[in-house]
Amino acid sequence: MDKEEPAVVITTSLQKLDLNLKSSSNARKASKISSPNLQSSLLDPLEKPKPPKLVSLCLGVVGKHFEDIIEDLAEVAANFPSDIKMSMAAIARRRKLLNDDVIIALAESSWENLDISGSDVSDFGLSKVAEICKYLRSVDISRCSKITSVAVFELMEHCRSLEILRWGGCPRSDYTARRCLSILKPTLNEVEGDSWEELDTSELARAQSLRWLVWPKIDKDSLESLSTECPRIIVNPKPSPFGYRGIEVPREALLNVVLDEHVVNDIDPKTWAVSGFTPRISPSVSSPNELPIAEKFRLAFVERDNRLAPKRAKNARQHQRRAEREWVATSARAKALALALQVNKSLQSRS
Repeated sequence: MDKEEPAVVITTSLQKLDLNLKSSSNARKASKISSPNLQSSLLDPLEKPKPPKLVSLCLGVVGKHFEDIIEDLAEVAANFPSDIKMSMAAIARRRKLLNDDVIIALAESSWENLDISGSDVSDFGLSKVAEICKYLRSVDISRCSKITSVAVFELMEHCRSLEILRWGGCPRSDYTARRCLSILKPTLNEVEGDSWEELDTSELARAQSLRWLVWPKIDKDSLESLSTECPRIIVNPKPSPFGYRGIEVPREALLNVVLDEHVVNDIDPKTWAVSGFTPRISPSVSSPNELPIAEKFRLAFVERDNRLAPKRAKNARQHQRRAEREWVATSARAKALALALQVNKSLQSRS
């Protein structure tokens, strides 16, 4: 037994040594495998962001001085590409400078997205843009207090490919949205046919292509009306990996998405951090032919007095007749005179 013990000890030592060697080699392999991922994870936060494109830098400079080119915008942007004009419109909207003149000067027939939310664009501007941009697929008119159902009707009439509409967001825009529900409902025009199967889709509602409606604060009655009478229109869809009823929800139809965000991603946000446009009032030199302020007020008063003179005369005549009737009703002498006049008239008529 004494001779065999050293052999057993040596064998056990070799097994332990082998296990240690395997474990250390496995650890080295694991460290080799994990080291690139570890290094990349450590370097990712330190990576410098890519520098902006030259076009984005130029747009940033133009955006900071946008109010200086508004009067000549139609000529300045005449030869600009469509995507550049869209970026300029997005900057103008963020700088609170987007109005009818700006959006009409920048509108391009190739546009598929239009975001004028929270702007000063009115019915006139939206109607003109709808005539120019007939292939719009998504439009955001939320928080536009100057847009009414008139412009929405024109939008539906000209843009037959419109799939996504965003509105509401403020009391005035919510009111307009409720007024426009009848435009979204399917209506049958004057067509010939014995059954619905024989009708073409162009003969149905003008909003036939509309599929997604974003209305942040939709009221219960409007939601029920749309669900019952416009089941094809999905209101306020939520993001889901499975889509909505098996249909993939477009990014532009999500509630928290800014429609024109993708066109200004590469532009410095300081561009629209400038305050809104304040018109410059240049010191005007009064011309010798210009009337003084006091004379303007005097002429305005005279004009108003002349305009109200016929009304004052009519009121005076009515007051006089009313006083005469009251006098006749309260005075015995006046009653006697009135009766005498009536008798005199009757005698004259008989003779």
